[in-house]
Amino acid sequence: MLKKSKAGGRPRARAAAKYTVYSVTEPDELMSFLMKSMAGISRTRVKSLLTHRVVLVDNNIQTQYNFPLKPGMKVQISREKHNREFRNPMLKLLYEDAYLIVVEKKEGLLSVATDHQKERTAQHILNEYVKRENRNNRVFVVHRLDRETSGIMMYAKDEKTQHTLRDNWHDIVTDRRYVAVVSGEMEKDQGSVESWLTDRKLYVSSSDYDDGGKYALTHYKTIKRANGYSLVELQLETGRKNQIRVHMQSLGHPVVGDERYGCPVDPLGRMALHAFKLCFHHPVTGELMAFETPYPSPFKNLVMKSRQM
Repeated sequence: MLKKSKAGGRPRARAAAKYTVYSVTEPDELMSFLMKSMAGISRTRVKSLLTHRVVLVDNNIQTQYNFPLKPGMKVQISREKHNREFRNPMLKLLYEDAYLIVVEKKEGLLSVATDHQKERTAQHILNEYVKRENRNNRVFVVHRLDRETSGIMMYAKDEKTQHTLRDNWHDIVTDRRYVAVVSGEMEKDQGSVESWLTDRKLYVSSSDYDDGGKYALTHYKTIKRANGYSLVELQLETGRKNQIRVHMQSLGHPVVGDERYGCPVDPLGRMALHAFKLCFHHPVTGELMAFETPYPSPFKNLVMKSRQM
């Protein structure tokens, strides 16, 4: 059982291999806990430790200064630069804690493994990453992005968190937005598209009435029109397979580079669809989490009023 020191009642640290370990005995936030536990440390120094990813909670890297701690947890401080530094040209790590990982995926990378592609997937890359800490670790799929769609997505780090996110997705996720460049100049500044979508394996079909498919609703806002293209922001009320691609085709303005759904031109060498915003309540702490990336520069360049030829 952890004993308190006579001076100030701070929990004693014990050395464990390459870490200094502190035991949590009462509810607290990570920043506050570290400042109490590491005598004399400044807020700036704590933030530096978090930024350099050398603080772990129960063996998981933690970068959130106000992460809620509970009795029984272990906070570990690495004495050297952590060897779990994440670097991959196809994935950017935006956030990680004991329960989930948020990443930005590049176009061309599958979200999950398939029968034909097991290794070149975001899921596989993240599995390899978390296994560096413990070979039994793995990530669990919560939602997906199409291979040719880039942007923000998250994975759970345990089955309980995965089930919480999946079973309560519409209550937990508060905002999910995409940006796209579509063919032609949009007639309306804003509007909505609703239909019933059916997965035909090779493509998704859309019906204006309930034909047994899954109901889908997409809201759109036209940001800019130029050069025969439109830059459009899209907000999902539902998250069906190929939903945005099918709905933009139904408006007569398919996503640029999306040959499957009616756009033969490919000026960017990729499909011009990017998931730029994801906001949700943390499945464990309830905290509102918000992640946003800028519109991709090639998207904006395509709708500049005057482009260099």
